[in-house]
Order: sequence, then structure tokens, then C-alpha cells
Amino acid sequence: MPHQSLRTPLLLALPSALLLTLVVIDWSPLLSLDEDIARTTHRWAVKDRGLTQTFRVLTDWVWDPVTMRLLCAGVALWLVWKRAAWWTALWLLVTCAVAAVVQQAVKAGVARPRPVWPDPVDSARFAAFPSGHAMTATVVCGLLLWLIRTYGVRGARWYGAVAVALVSVLGVGLTRVWLGVHWFSDVLGGWLFGALVVACAVLVHERRGRVRP
Repeated sequence: MPHQSLRTPLLLALPSALLLTLVVIDWSPLLSLDEDIARTTHRWAVKDRGLTQTFRVLTDWVWDPVTMRLLCAGVALWLVWKRAAWWTALWLLVTCAVAAVVQQAVKAGVARPRPVWPDPVDSARFAAFPSGHAMTATVVCGLLLWLIRTYGVRGARWYGAVAVALVSVLGVGLTRVWLGVHWFSDVLGGWLFGALVVACAVLVHERRGRVRP
């Protein structure tokens, strides 16, 4: 894999910081957009209970942060067992842990309220920004894609992995907005912060360790 410069983390840090600032200052155009999207999707969620239930299963079980972290733990065990890649396994686990800490720290610092509905279809804890589901999915899928590519997976298997990752990252964001537990900008923040964590983690790995092909 070619050495990654600081360019990618910096390019991701800029929009992440901008969005964070706009959320903190309650920028009116962003709030209006969030509210318009939230009202529309909530109306659909109340009307289509079958699809809403499907989204609840996906967000609570398939794309839940715990599920994603367990997937990373399984991959870390595989790296140690099959490849003796202790550094990479530790790097993977530490990155997931750091992402969780960053996510909770930003949530606590921003303390953004979640949408409130008279007829909610789901509920969630903690503050809204950024979406923990979206951020965790982005981090896990991003790290695993990088590992898959690094270990030489190409062709149909590579494209299949990319497709699964995209469906997971975009899909979990959709479920969080649809279920009325996040504003759209929360999800966007989760994607941006997650991508930033991945970019920084890859930079660290390329500077301090090497994956055995």
C-alpha cells in the first residue's frame, strides 16, 4: 500500500470541524434542513410500520455498534491466529476503542437534543451528535476494507466487500433518521468523524507497523 500523507486526515478534518461548529452555534439553515427531513421521514415511519420494524431490527441487531465492535474483535482474533499479526490486531482494537471515546466525548461536549415526537416509533439514549451507529459503522467498515485491500483481496470479492460496506454505512444512517432518533446532520457527523478516525488510524499503521501480505 502506498504511504498515506497527512492530506486525507486534513481534508476530512475540515468538513468535520465545520459541521461541528454549525451544530454548536445552531446555524438556522442547517436546523431547518434537519427539521424538514425529520418531519418527512417520521411521517413515513409512522405510516409504514412494517418497514419501520425492519429498520429497527437492522439498527438494533445487524448494524448496532456492539455488533460492529464484536466483528472487529473477531477479525483481530483471526489476525493473531492465522497471520500472527499482533500489531495489526492491537491497532484494530485500539482504533475502535478510541473511536468510541471520541464519539462519547463529542456527544457530551455538544449535548445536542434528539428529535422529540408525540408518537415516537423508537427511542435512544445519550445526546444526538454525532450518530454513534453511523460513526461506528464507518470506522469498522473503513478499517476492514483497508485490511482486505492490504491483504491483496481483488476482483469480485473486493467489490462485494465494498458493496456490503456501503450498504451498511449508508443503511444504518438511513435507519437512524427514519426511526426519528437522529437528525440528518447527526448522521453526517458520524460519517465524517468515522472517516477521519479511519484516515488517522491508517496513517498511524503505515508509519509504525506493516501488515504482512
